[in-house]
Amino acid sequence: MRTLGTLLFIALVGMAFANDPNSTSPLNTAASAGYLSSLEKEIVFEINLFRSDPARYAEKYITLLAVRYNNKILSYPGDVPIKTVEGVSALYECVRELKKLKPLPLLYPNDKLTRAADDHCADQSRTGKTGHVGNDNSNLRTRIERYGKWEKQIAENIAYGNTSARQVVVFLLIDDNVRGRGHRKTFLNPELKLVGISCGKHPEYKTMCVMDFAAGMKEKAN
Repeated sequence: MRTLGTLLFIALVGMAFANDPNSTSPLNTAASAGYLSSLEKEIVFEINLFRSDPARYAEKYITLLAVRYNNKILSYPGDVPIKTVEGVSALYECVRELKKLKPLPLLYPNDKLTRAADDHCADQSRTGKTGHVGNDNSNLRTRIERYGKWEKQIAENIAYGNTSARQVVVFLLIDDNVRGRGHRKTFLNPELKLVGISCGKHPEYKTMCVMDFAAGMKEKAN
């Protein structure tokens, strides 16, 4: 049994995509991003899927999970039972919020943000640490500024131990045991229109995905 709060620390198998992430769907903004893996492209697609219609996504992919809770244990499809902190109440709160939202701007992949995410993913894949601070004491801002000049806002979500693109997105939207629902707020921020994603192995949680966001990116000044 795993702990959902840990998986979402900085931070549906068995349910089909509404659209094929390898298709020419307008949601598939990462289709030609050769620097992203198939899973990383699927995460971009999944984020765009819920941003294009938050209410429909909540009803179709999140509400159905409510019956899979037994007190605070979530039996997620295709995964081992997961121990949550808040139980189904966090799910219902997420659904209520998403159902109030209008469509949000789509996200587009960015190679500079992806390189910043790659750095952090490679670091934690090696050290087994979690969180937003690198082994070299780097933070999100310093990692992004290695590769470019960011505009207005930046943010970072990290997921550990997830089994699919949909699970990454759904768990971060529910944001169990995260004060202020910071990961959900990042996903729902209309100002954040670019994303870099890096997924890899983690010594303790087996998998991890780093998602770095920005309102805009420019070339790094000489």
